[in-house]
Parts: sequence; C-alpha cells; structure tokens
Amino acid sequence: MNASNDFFIRTSDPRHEAAVQRVLQSVYDRGYVYEGTYEGWYCPRCADFKTEAELVDGNRCPIHLIVLEKEKEDNYFFKLSEFQEPLERLYAERKDFVLPSIRYNEALSFVKQGLNDVSLTRSRLGWGVPVPWDEGHVFYVWFDALLNYYTALSFARDGEDLSDRFWPATVHVIGKDILKFHAVFWPALLMAADLELPERIYIHGYLLMDEHKMSKSLGNVLDPFKVSEVYGVDALRHYLIAAVTFGQDGNVSTEDLETRYTAELANELGNLASRSLPLIERYRDGVVPEAPPPPGLSEAFDGAVERVAERFDEVDVSGALEETWKLVRTLNRYVQDEAPWQLARDDSQAARLDQVLYSLAEGLRVVSLLLHPFMPESTDKLLSALGHEDRALESARFGGVGGATRVSSIPPLFPRIE
Repeated sequence: MNASNDFFIRTSDPRHEAAVQRVLQSVYDRGYVYEGTYEGWYCPRCADFKTEAELVDGNRCPIHLIVLEKEKEDNYFFKLSEFQEPLERLYAERKDFVLPSIRYNEALSFVKQGLNDVSLTRSRLGWGVPVPWDEGHVFYVWFDALLNYYTALSFARDGEDLSDRFWPATVHVIGKDILKFHAVFWPALLMAADLELPERIYIHGYLLMDEHKMSKSLGNVLDPFKVSEVYGVDALRHYLIAAVTFGQDGNVSTEDLETRYTAELANELGNLASRSLPLIERYRDGVVPEAPPPPGLSEAFDGAVERVAERFDEVDVSGALEETWKLVRTLNRYVQDEAPWQLARDDSQAARLDQVLYSLAEGLRVVSLLLHPFMPESTDKLLSALGHEDRALESARFGGVGGATRVSSIPPLFPRIE
C-alpha cells in the first residue's frame, strides 16, 4: 500500500517492558493503584471487559457479535474515578482534544456518565508485562499497549532518546471502537504518571459494505490486494480517501471505485497529463516555454499550500484531497477554454501559446506535489516526466518554477480497465 514505518513496535520488546514497569510503578507509588476483585463480561477479541449497557442481545460483544462469558478474578485496580474532574476540565479547556466533534461529544458523554475504577492487571495470563510489585500478575494488555506510544521513543533509535523531540505527540489517529481507551483511560493514565498529554486525538470511522464494518470475522471484505492488482495502489488510496470523509463511517464498493477511477483519475488527472505533456513536445520540442503565469489561473492557485496544510493539520485528509482536486478541475477547464491546439495554428498567438503551455506544466507540477501524499507512485512518474526532483510541499507554489525544463512522455497514468 506504499505505507512505511520508521520503527516496528513490539510490546514484547524487553525495552518496552522495562519502560512500562517504570511508568506504572510510578503510578502505583503515587497512590493510584489498589487491590480488589473484578467480575465482568470479557471479549477475548477486544481484550476488553464490556458493560451491561454495551452488550448486544444480552451477552454478545457489540463489535464481534460473539457470545461472552462472565469472568471473575483478583486484580489490581487503577483509580480512574479520581480523574473524573480532571478529565471534565480537560475537555472544557481543550475543545479540540478529541476530533471530529462527534467523537469529542461521545468521549465527554462517557466521562460525564461517571467513571469507575478499572482493572490494571491480570492474574491468570501466561503472557504480558510482569507487575514489578507483584510477580503473580501481569499488566492488562491495554495499559501496556497504550504506553508504547510514549515508551518506544526512548529506544526506537539506537543510542538516542527521542522523547523530548516527539512527546507530547501532535496527534494520535485511532479507530472509533477504541475511543474509550484513548480518550478516557489514556489521558487519565498520563495524568497519574505525571506525563504530558498528546495535543489531540483524532478518531476515524469505519469503511462499510452493506452498512456493516468490514472484518475478517464477518467475511464481507473488499480485497485490497485484488483492487491494487487491477487498478493500482494509488487508485485504491485515492478512492478510500475520496469516497469516505476521513473521520466518518462510509460505504465503499467495487462499483463506486470503478466509477471514481474512470471519472476522476482517468478522465480528470490522467487526461490532463495525457493532454499537456504531448502539447509541449509537439509545439515546443519538449521544452517548457518561459512565460508569465496568467493572473486568473494564479488566483486559483494562490494560498493552495496553506489551505492544504491547514486541512492536514486538522487531520481533514479528505478535505486536503478535495482542495487539490479543485485545482485539477481548474486546469482541465483552462486547457479546454484556451484550446492550445487552435492557438498553434496562428503564429500571432505564439506568446499566448507559450503562456498556456507553461501554465499547464507548472499547474501539473503544483498539483502533483499536493497529491504526492495520496498517490506517490503516479505523482513520482508525473514529476519525473516534468523534469522535477523536488517533492516538498512548500515548493507547490504556482509560478515558483520557471520554464526551460525538458519534459518527456509517459504512458497513461490511469489506463482504461477492460
């Protein structure tokens, strides 16, 4: 999928284990842990106890729909209830602590219902991070998993502690089914350990087919490997961000993917590239002419970097894509209105033709940079064909690069699929 990571975190890493023990020992030492007995409905797939209110059909997990059984054991508890007021104050002071707003309201509602202390340890598991003050227990997986956001910074790069550089995190991106852990348990745990909270938590929704969350256990899965094999990875990446507003639930389908592939990728971006590069080769021997950008087109591009950056800063990924796609459509209208193939027939229109061809090359460069996070393979091909190596967002300013660059032809970026 052309996604990568700097460091693959395993919570079985002994360095993580030592860091978890250090942090949770401090929570214990600060008086936020006590011993007690827990009884509740446990879902092994969620690794989480469910309340009576959360159950479906009396005894089923609301996510996996499997029948749950009540379990009872002696554990150590985290005093989550002591953070009722601090969490309410946090939500009152930081309205963007949880985004989007619908999830903020959901998290705040959970807090205002009243917080109960939660089980911090397990005594019957043969795996997990051992509790340093009682070796007969291991920490509940959710607490040690949450801490890996923080602990990994101390050992992700050999010989260097990145904690001061990257903590507190600018934003956590999580799925809505783990909202309770990240928007309630996590900030309370950090407060108990006297650690800074992340700036924001962004909670995304589900991709749905026939109104159900896609899952292996339910079987209704749109195969990403098959889609990528037929349409390409970039087409899948584009579709999932364009079809479903990031942060919301939304339906996806192969039919909708095919429609968007043709209408947006092939007919709009692909067609723009297939028109522009051959025009420069045909009328200017493959060299982008030097010319001033037209004021009207420049106005459409003014502030594009800032608009797209602002969308990303707000974790509005779909909005960032839409902002850029407006420019793709603007360029398509521009080439249609200016009709450079007609200008080329009139020698007196040579300067205007230069301006049009320059504007198309420059416009393609800018939209390619703005689209690079979404479609890295396709935009790499396009930028290389335009003769540019720079991939920086800040460089996506219309008119920022002059002419004299040699272009080359490329096969269709998004060929028709038979």
